[in-house]
Amino acid sequence: MPKMKTHSGAKKRFRVTASGKLKYRGANLNHINAKKKPERKNRIGGAHYVDPSMEANIKRLLRI
Repeated sequence: MPKMKTHSGAKKRFRVTASGKLKYRGANLNHINAKKKPERKNRIGGAHYVDPSMEANIKRLLRI
């Protein structure tokens, strides 16, 4: 039987922290940033964590 492969899209978007949480980069900071206030960009740019209700699905994609 062949090995199970990690989902290519998931491995690019999520990282597992030391405590086992799933961390990802937030949206809305790639372009059209000139009109966004620095406070808003700081808020968007912070760490984002996957909701516990979705963790099992994403961990299955990552084969954890």
